[in-house]
Amino acid sequence: MYGLEFTIGFIGNLFVVLGYVFCLPAWKSTNVYLFNLSVSDLIFLCTLPELSHNYTYNLKKFNASVCMINRYILNVNMYSSILFMMWVSVDRFLLLCHPQREHILLTLKAAVCITIMNWIWVTIQIAPLIVFIIQDLDQNGWTVCRDFGSLGEAKVILIYTTVLTITGYVIPLLALFLSSQKMVSVLMKREEMRGTSFQRPVRIVRIAAFMFLLLYTPIHVMRIARFTSRLPELNVSQCIMDYINSAYIVSRPIAYFHSVINPVFYFLMTDSFKEALQDKWRQLKRMLMTKP
Repeated sequence: MYGLEFTIGFIGNLFVVLGYVFCLPAWKSTNVYLFNLSVSDLIFLCTLPELSHNYTYNLKKFNASVCMINRYILNVNMYSSILFMMWVSVDRFLLLCHPQREHILLTLKAAVCITIMNWIWVTIQIAPLIVFIIQDLDQNGWTVCRDFGSLGEAKVILIYTTVLTITGYVIPLLALFLSSQKMVSVLMKREEMRGTSFQRPVRIVRIAAFMFLLLYTPIHVMRIARFTSRLPELNVSQCIMDYINSAYIVSRPIAYFHSVINPVFYFLMTDSFKEALQDKWRQLKRMLMTKP
């Protein structure tokens, strides 16, 4: 799964990043969020070949620095992705209410500030996990890199992962659904706007919300179940713990599949990006045709 995700996702996200850098002449607030989302996905996908190799050959030993960087990128990407998509949906809603972009949150400067705060917020959320990883590495001689679900004292990390699930996943997901519902309400009140281009962003935001619901829910449920099964007072049998851990392992590549799907939203969400790519393609065709 990791190899497949890297092969497909890397090509798609690299194409999007290059398209934004070289083809998009004028950036808007939505482009800032989607560009950061694509860069985050691209960096994350670059960590998958090593993971694929280590899991294929059952290699448990990692360089300590590589372990921390890998886990940081993996989790920051997961939670930054849903946050950036949440801001895209909020941006679409505000644009529906303020088509002339007079709202302060629709300005390019505001989008850049929100983006910086997003990265800081997600890093703060993941900081305790890095502390747990360092403690775990210290206990096993700085050689074995365990996954999130196998770290430290189960009770302590269960509290942390529950808080992380609520703040990093549940709340942004609710905001995604709420913004799409708000857009539908506004469109229903404005009968004359039915059939306009705003109908498509509403559907896309809803699809994005359902995508995160389907892909992210299993990993968060199984991660909590994994830590719960490790609580000594519950005295869960080793057989049941193995089944839970196996389900948790399967849920991880399912969650990371969002990096493969995200490039589709870049093309569907804004017409300006598609038009810029089409213009660049026509320019290249003309250059090739005029060459002797």
